[in-house]
Amino acid sequence: MKLVVMTQPTFFVEEDKILTSLFDEGLDNLHLYKPGASPMYSERLLTLLSSEYYSSITVHDNFYLRDEYKLHGIHIGDETTPAPKGYKGHVSRTCTHLDLLKEAKRHADYVLLKYIADSQSEPAMKASFTTEELQEASRRGLIDRHVYALGGMNLDTIKMVRDLGFGGVVISGDLWNRFDIHQQQDYQLLIDHFRKLAKAVG
Repeated sequence: MKLVVMTQPTFFVEEDKILTSLFDEGLDNLHLYKPGASPMYSERLLTLLSSEYYSSITVHDNFYLRDEYKLHGIHIGDETTPAPKGYKGHVSRTCTHLDLLKEAKRHADYVLLKYIADSQSEPAMKASFTTEELQEASRRGLIDRHVYALGGMNLDTIKMVRDLGFGGVVISGDLWNRFDIHQQQDYQLLIDHFRKLAKAVG
């Protein structure tokens, strides 16, 4: 399975150092998710990262960054919105309904299916599917290596999604909840936990 990390929605001082460490520890793909932020802050963050990591970064907004920095691709936050006219690169999408998953996969290299479990970064967001619904989707071939699990992913839920046939997991709250962006500078606990996640994903 692929291991994907979703950034914090806000920028913070130690972010470039943490992201560099995550890439050094084997992060497959970073989703740069900064809703509502000025693109100049995303540009600044990218310039603080080594260009060797650019091909492993997917942007959720300001799609021009993909070409300007030769990033991996763009992410569209729903099942149906078309990619920008003339765009030829990698596309990923978010899907929240199993009945739309097949269609979403037709127009994306991979799809983030959420919420698989109760969110750890958005406590009000609960699991969208029962275990039985996910098992049936797996049996029908809807869940495959082109579908990544998003929402509530941690060491306990990784095994479940692996058994269901997901192609990857997206980590957010389980990682970032281990570092206070306003108070801390030492992020070693976060990196140690990422190593455990990487080992679990294999």
